[in-house]
Order: sequence, then structure tokens, then C-alpha cells
Amino acid sequence: MMPQPSGLLTRLALLGLVIATIVATPAMALEGDAEAPVEVVADQLDLDDNAGTAVYTGDVEIQQGSMQLTGDRVEIQRNAEGQLTRATADGERAYIEQQPSPDAPLVRGWGRKVIYHVAERRVELIDRAELHQGGDTFDGAYLEYFLDRQVVQARSESEGVEDRQRVRMTLQPEN
Repeated sequence: MMPQPSGLLTRLALLGLVIATIVATPAMALEGDAEAPVEVVADQLDLDDNAGTAVYTGDVEIQQGSMQLTGDRVEIQRNAEGQLTRATADGERAYIEQQPSPDAPLVRGWGRKVIYHVAERRVELIDRAELHQGGDTFDGAYLEYFLDRQVVQARSESEGVEDRQRVRMTLQPEN
């Protein structure tokens, strides 16, 4: 049964709020990011309001202010209260980036899977994972980045990763 247009519009508005929550967390975003429009480009959207999921497929690009999330497939999940809980981007090179503040370096991350855990303010980069912050780089099978604490944890092996991928790190000297 097709939803009534007003119900569909309400769900799409809620989805916009969910996406805005994912991309506009205050400690990791430029001040204007929260007020910037959310732009989503994809080949397909499957929205299941009862399950609290929205799945975008086909060269997905989500942008709001300085935040960008891309992948072949992006799934956004929310809880019963409508709060965003997790966003997962999959693809050969799923990607996330954000400018934390005007004077901080751009944070960029890649992996075959990128998972953003909203409540924990934590990003997981899985399989061929890379994290770049200014001139500092981290590579491995699995990288975990805690946004508020600016802590990186790296592993050479992880569940869902076939081959061992040695951890590599390059840190630029501070001036």
C-alpha cells in the first residue's frame, strides 16, 4: 500500500532531520555546518519508517557544510525516538570528511566500510582503512577515531577483513 503524500512528506522531513543530526554534531563541525542544507545524491532510496532505516544506493553523496559522506551504499539508522544512532557507508572506497574548526586541519577517512556511531562520537574505518588529519596519516585493516578526544586506534587485522594489513603511521613534526 502506497503511503499518503502527507505521510511520505513527513517521513522525508524526519529523514532530513536524521541526516542533519549525523552531519552536524557540534564538537566536530564548523559553526555553520548545522545550519547548512543537507544535500543527498543517489540512484535509489529505500526508506523503512517502521524499521527506522534509510538506505541510499548508487554512488551516494551526502553533504552538509564541511561534512561529506560517500559510498556505493549508505544506510542510516535511527532509534524508536527518531534519533540517529548510526550511519554506515560501504563501497570500494567509502569516504568521510569534515573540517572540525576553522583553524584545525581537515579530517578525511577511507575504508571499504565507514561507520559513524553518533552517541559515541566515534568513526570506524574498516578494510584498507586510511585516516588523514593535516599531514598526519594512519593506515591499517581497522582504524577507530574518537572525535571528541582525537584518539586513533589502529589494528592490522579485523573481523570482515581477509588479509592482514600492517598498521602504518606518519606524524609530521610540530613547529
